Order: sequence, then C-alpha cells, then structure tokens
Amino acid sequence: MTQPLFLIGARGAGKTTVGSALALALGYQFIDTDLFMQHAAQMSVAKMVEREGWLGFRRRENIALHTVSQPSTIIATGGGMILAQENRWFMRQHGTVIYLHAPASVLAQRLEAYPQDAQRPTLTGKPIAEEMFEVLAAREALYREAAHYVMEGTADPQQVIEQICAVLQYERVK
Repeated sequence: MTQPLFLIGARGAGKTTVGSALALALGYQFIDTDLFMQHAAQMSVAKMVEREGWLGFRRRENIALHTVSQPSTIIATGGGMILAQENRWFMRQHGTVIYLHAPASVLAQRLEAYPQDAQRPTLTGKPIAEEMFEVLAAREALYREAAHYVMEGTADPQQVIEQICAVLQYERVK
C-alpha cells in the first residue's frame, strides 16, 4: 500500500479523466471528491451551494478530503480544494500532490465543449472564459504551493499518466 495521490487543478484540467485512467493502470481506487460529496449529500454541487453557501460547501469539501484519503487511492479534488491552507498542508503531508496545469483558455474551451447539468455554479457570474482567467489567476500560486509536481494538463491523458508513473517510480527509489 502506498500513500494517496492527490490531483489538483482548476475545473476542466483533466483530474477525473487522468485520475480514473491512472487508477486502472496502477490498480488503485479512484475517488473524485465532488462526486463523493454529491453521493453522500444526495444533491448536486449547485444545490449544496444554493442551500449552504460556498462556506458550507467548502466545509463539506474539507470533510470529504479527510474521509477519502486512503492508501493506494487517487483523489481528484475540486478546483477550490486548495483555497484552505489546511487542505494544502494535509495533502502535502499525507500524499503526493500533482497539479494538472492548463491555461485558462484551454479550461474554458473544455468546459464549454462538455457542459454538465450538475456543473458547479459560476463563482463570479461572468462568462466561463472570463471566469476561468480570473479564477486561475487567483489560484495559480496556491496550486503550485500545494503541489509536489506540476504536469502539463493540455497533454494527451496517456502522456500525463506516463509522466505521473515516472514520478511515482522516482518517489519509490528516493
């Protein structure tokens, strides 16, 4: 058993796509914290935010992070997981943190191309492209602070998986 692997990054960075395929490749369990919370609460992220506000949602997110952090688990975190210093510290201390970096323009294109009914509500009320530029600008330093490694999220998912496997192999040899 090995420590958990946390995938962080903005919405649309590929955390769920890469994480689920990586879990299959490594024989790990895969958990997406947003899906975990939705299942546990029996409501969408949008409904959680509507009922409890962003503060209540962030509280749920913190609880979910601690609940799902198990050995041999790949955890795709919500884009805002890194907003809390406690979460950044927890992930760094209890696992390996990989930041899937992608430019705001790519994130916006992905989110516009594959909209989801239960997608998070807008943080700013602005069009998705404008919002992604603002959100990424505000969070970039926090993603980098939390990360042990930064991977290019615009690469083909298989390439990203191979890069992560190489990093994990390096971690084991260190």
